[in-house]
Amino acid sequence: MHIKIGSRKSKLALRQTHNVADRLTKLGHTYEIILIESEGDKVLDTPLSLIGGKGVFTKALDNAILNKKIDIAVHSFKDIPTILESNLEIGAILKRENPKDAIVCRKGLEFLNNDSAVIATGSNRRKAQWLNKYPNHKIVSIRGNVPTRIQKLKQSKWDATILASAGLIRLGLKNEIDQELTWMVSAPAQGAVAIICHTENESIKSIVNELNDEDTALCTSIERSFLNILNGGCSAPVGAHVTLSENKLYLNGVVLSSDGKEKILISLKDDKANGLNLAQRAAQEAKDKGAQKLIESAENEKYS
Repeated sequence: MHIKIGSRKSKLALRQTHNVADRLTKLGHTYEIILIESEGDKVLDTPLSLIGGKGVFTKALDNAILNKKIDIAVHSFKDIPTILESNLEIGAILKRENPKDAIVCRKGLEFLNNDSAVIATGSNRRKAQWLNKYPNHKIVSIRGNVPTRIQKLKQSKWDATILASAGLIRLGLKNEIDQELTWMVSAPAQGAVAIICHTENESIKSIVNELNDEDTALCTSIERSFLNILNGGCSAPVGAHVTLSENKLYLNGVVLSSDGKEKILISLKDDKANGLNLAQRAAQEAKDKGAQKLIESAENEKYS
């Protein structure tokens, strides 16, 4: 079958799209890649939370599927809103790459010993966790694709920027990682790639499903469910990471105030069969500890 694949234009998006295309070729299909510019790619001087949040990276491709200009769209799973547009569904989730965050430094790690430093990130989740650990540091906003952010860092007087390990690895930039942030809880579904398709396109759904990694799909669905139950929007400093080992699921979740001064940590485990129940339990525990107040505060801060 000939498959029209929609992709954003960034190097990372194209790398991920070509990976999907190669896998489809091995299954005996042909393809063409159709480049689509998202709102998030057009507006680079405004924080994501002020231009519509994570959906700004997916909406243009969603519309292309609904209008039948493309058959599938390939995305970093963490960029996909937890509630999809009507008539769209996640057809497959590829095996996850390293989900951790990492710092890329301008001049090495020595700044971590200083009383003050400047860290660049456009993520409230990363900002809040960094300030929780390093309250005297200053956070500056940064946007753009991965190579652009690294270039901006090297041309600045900042000390470091925080990026996803998975993106750096996929782009062949693993050598840029100065330190993996093992203490930072990653964004729900970080490191995973998802394929979106039309709910009524049964032939495409059947083909794409062959690329699905069940363990990654389970873990990321729990992470996203945790975020969704908390009503955590694009500005919410919420992290969630689930691992699976010997039929046991382990969830680490975090909810913070935007300034990092308040932090709620959740650590739970359950049997694999109780996956979605685990998300519900974790979200309820977070709510019981005051998560809703922190999330609402972050949302209000966005509009102030």
